[in-house]
Amino acid sequence: MSRRSGILEFAVLGLLRESPMHGYELRKRLNTSLGIFRAFSYGTLYPCLKTLVANGWLIEEPGNVPPDLPPGAGRAVAPASSLAGRRAKIVYRLTAEGKEHFEELLSHTGPDSWEDEHFAARFAFFGQTERDVRMRVLEGRRSRLEERLEKMSASLARTRERLDDYTLELQRHGMESVEREVRWLNELIESERSGRDHRRSSPEGSAQQDTAGEPDGLPRRGNNPPDPSGDTAK
Repeated sequence: MSRRSGILEFAVLGLLRESPMHGYELRKRLNTSLGIFRAFSYGTLYPCLKTLVANGWLIEEPGNVPPDLPPGAGRAVAPASSLAGRRAKIVYRLTAEGKEHFEELLSHTGPDSWEDEHFAARFAFFGQTERDVRMRVLEGRRSRLEERLEKMSASLARTRERLDDYTLELQRHGMESVEREVRWLNELIESERSGRDHRRSSPEGSAQQDTAGEPDGLPRRGNNPPDPSGDTAK
């Protein structure tokens, strides 16, 4: 399995954990909620869904046609039966095995979860992720970007004299993009730590479990990850 297809499967399982969906509705959610999938097509989604069904992580059920389904979009999902003159479409539902598999994926904190596209997908489901796992992913991502900054800085120092003004400005822009994300990660990490410390020090905290989806300490502004596509070096 390619890294990108693995990210897509993770995102599909995460969205279907929230509620069952048609293939068309899934594609819309992937496009609007997870910008990293803006360019993918029905031809990419449908094989992914079939694989997840074959693995026992999803089941297919007949459902009504989405009211805003555009002409031709039905090719993304297999027809089930005729309903009120229109063809019903398949609804995909997460199985118990699929939920267990998704929760296992959520617990992973290895280097893959720090990379650009995978991190964006992981961050989109932080509301379903345990706090300690969130911290490890955030700290790993920060470490990866700090390493990237060191390499970019060293490369710029070696090549500065050979670069024209525009190429030099592009390199600086790339470094600024990475620096901006590091600052954002620092804020998130500090917020997570503050929330955890607050729970530990509060009288009620000892009787509460540290569960996923708690907003404690998160900055109150938008927390979408900076777009890594602005980076000019990896």
